[in-house]
Amino acid sequence: MVKYAIKRILYMLLVFFIILLMCFVLIRMLPLPQLPPGDPHTRVLEMRRQAMGYDKPYLVQFGIFLKGLVTAFDWGLSDKLYFGQEVWEVFAQKLPATIVVNLYSIILSIPIGIGLGIFAAVRKNTWIDYLISTLTIMVISVPGFVYAFVIQYIFCYKLKLFPLVMKTGTDWFSPEMLRSMAPAVIALSLGVIASFTRTTRAELSEVLTGDFMLLARAKGLSKTQATIRHALRNCMVVIVPGIFGEFLGILSGSFVIEKIFAIPGVGSLTLNAINGPDYNIFMLSTAFYTAVGLMGGLVVDLSYGFLDPRIRMGEKG
Repeated sequence: MVKYAIKRILYMLLVFFIILLMCFVLIRMLPLPQLPPGDPHTRVLEMRRQAMGYDKPYLVQFGIFLKGLVTAFDWGLSDKLYFGQEVWEVFAQKLPATIVVNLYSIILSIPIGIGLGIFAAVRKNTWIDYLISTLTIMVISVPGFVYAFVIQYIFCYKLKLFPLVMKTGTDWFSPEMLRSMAPAVIALSLGVIASFTRTTRAELSEVLTGDFMLLARAKGLSKTQATIRHALRNCMVVIVPGIFGEFLGILSGSFVIEKIFAIPGVGSLTLNAINGPDYNIFMLSTAFYTAVGLMGGLVVDLSYGFLDPRIRMGEKG
C-alpha cells in the first residue's frame, strides 16, 4: 500500500503540474488588465509584472512563477478586484466561508442519505422503495442551482423563513449565521443526499442477498440483527470512501451556489475573477479546485485499501 500510495501521489503531482502549466500559458496569452494611472499601487504592480517576466517567453514566465511559488508561496498581486493586495491573503480570507458551508452540507447529508438508502433496501420492491428511488433519480437529474433558485423563491421570498443572502461576518456558529446559511446548505445537500441514498441502497440490496446473510439467519439472528451486524458492515467499504469523495466533490462544485446566495467564499471569488478579469486570483482558484479534485480521487482510492484488507492482499499478489 505504501508503494502504491507513493506512486499515486507522484502521478497526482505530475497531473497537477501539467494542468497548472496549461492554465498559466492560456491565461498569459490573454490581454492584461489595464492599470489605473495615478494609483499608488500601479507602480508596485508594474514592477511586479517586470519581475515576473511578463515580456519574456511563456515558459520562462512559468519558471519564474514556479520558483516564487515553491520558495515563497507567492501567487502574485491582485490587479483588478483587490487592487495591489496579495492574492493568497485574499483567498485565505474567503476560504473559511466555503469550508463551513460545505461542512454543514455534508454533515446534514450523511445521516439522511444513508438512512434513506437503508430504508429503501430493506423495503425493496415495495412502494416505499419505488418512491425513494424515483425521488433520488429526480434530484440527481436536476442541477443543484435549480434547487437553489426554488429554495430561495419559496423559503426566502414567499415564506420569509430565511434571508435571501448569507449574513456578513465570521461568527460561523451563531444562530443568525446558521439561519442565513440554511438555504445554501439545503441546496448543496440535496444532490449529496440523493447520491448517498442511491449508493447505500444498491450496495445493501446486493449484500442482503448474499449467502452469508442466509447463514446468519440460519444461525438464529433476526433480519434486523443480521442487517446491522453483517450487511451494513460490508456496505461501509463502499460508503465510507464515498463520504470523503463527496465532501471534496461538493467543495469543488459549490461556486454557483455561493454566487446565488452571496456567500463570501472561494466560489464567488472565482466567478468574480473571471468577470473581472483578475488573472492571478483565477490562477490560484483554478489550482485550488484542481488540487481538490485530485485529492478526492487519491483519498477515495487509498481509503478502499485501509477499509478492505482484501484490496491490499490483491495488490501484493
